[in-house]
Amino acid sequence: MGERTANVQPGNIGETICGLAEVIGSRRDADPEKSYTALLLQSGEDKVLKKVVEEAVEVALACKDRDHDHIRYEAADLIYHLLVALEYHGVGIDELAGELDARRK
Repeated sequence: MGERTANVQPGNIGETICGLAEVIGSRRDADPEKSYTALLLQSGEDKVLKKVVEEAVEVALACKDRDHDHIRYEAADLIYHLLVALEYHGVGIDELAGELDARRK
């Protein structure tokens, strides 16, 4: 577990996820020694997927502990790593939104 984030303020989830997806996409060809995202994207599918699974387990464990701040922290890690996996596989954020929109009808 990483160090928990202090002084978290409410944000706009749409803007946040779109902005994060844009940054992740821009790191595809960056120097992996300077960017963790680039390192993940250039490490191969197994590394990318391992991180998604690892973070999903950490969310579940935080939920079992009923630790609000830890749940938030680990959920953010999971969403980040999921967005990396989507980028790795060429699934755009607009496609994801379309899929989610279709399910709420």
